[in-house]
Amino acid sequence: MSQQALEDQPEAAVLTHVQETTTGYRQNGSAIDLEPDDSPHLHGDTAREAYEPGNRRHELAHRRQELGGFLRSRRERIAPEQVGLPPASRRRTPGLRREEVATLAGVGVTWYTWLEQGRDINASPQVLDAVSRTLLLDPHEREHLFRLADIPDGTSQGECASLPPTAQLLLDKLEPFPASVRNARFDILAWNAAYERMMGDLHDRPFEERNSLWLLFTSERCRNATLDWEEGTRRMVAELRAAMADHVAEPAWKCLVSRLSKASPEFAELWERHEVTNPENLTKRFLHPDVGLLRLNYTHLWLGQRLGTRMTTYTPADEQTHERLLELQRRAVELQLA
Repeated sequence: MSQQALEDQPEAAVLTHVQETTTGYRQNGSAIDLEPDDSPHLHGDTAREAYEPGNRRHELAHRRQELGGFLRSRRERIAPEQVGLPPASRRRTPGLRREEVATLAGVGVTWYTWLEQGRDINASPQVLDAVSRTLLLDPHEREHLFRLADIPDGTSQGECASLPPTAQLLLDKLEPFPASVRNARFDILAWNAAYERMMGDLHDRPFEERNSLWLLFTSERCRNATLDWEEGTRRMVAELRAAMADHVAEPAWKCLVSRLSKASPEFAELWERHEVTNPENLTKRFLHPDVGLLRLNYTHLWLGQRLGTRMTTYTPADEQTHERLLELQRRAVELQLA
């Protein structure tokens, strides 16, 4: 079947054609075949064990589902012409097709389909590296991919592809003062318990929503708690606009701007102003629902200049704020001991 004929077919027909023609990938000595649905197939005792709370199988199944969702989101943001393919006029879904990713990465179509479906298959660091390059992942997205796959990344290169091992230790030692590590795109890469007590539960948010701009423009809790919201968001959007000058062709940056523009007319209006500025050490006012007003001096400590990775610490601007941060810490300890 020709490429044009494939483009004219519904996705189910394309997958059927792929199943019939690909040599696929072999695991445990037998060929892997496509199934008609996108869910892992677990039966009987295996299914009950896999989703038993606290069970290792449940954790791995959840991790594989997160991995599949992450790969789909990265695939759908890339236009064919960005990876050297001719633009297609008729596509049922945005971005690249699965078979295109597989071909460009040099892996079996069936195997890659199973990876996106959250199936229980093994992936080597070399294969994940090829998928990462095909999907144009930046260093932090690449690190996230390997973490979800539960595979050590032995081929990672470049400045600050992952955080230094001391970063989380420093964050934790700053308790009860909030602190986080973010890149120039405002992705929140690491944080301490005090920061989470201030911003809300970050662990439950998907990777693409752990972003300071996304939280400020889409989270009612964060918006209401940030007393100088208009000035703060104006400055942060201007910082993003300035930083993007070094990343104008990168899908991760364009995808963030597109998502924010669709989710928030206020972001879209600020983005169109084309204002630019550099990060500064200033003071912010945050209204916490449990202890009230927090006045915090924030300080940026740079961990990776090229990627704009920085640790931001929030220290109390007055004694009252210091006491309220200590009170939040005491409440958290009491809750753990209860």
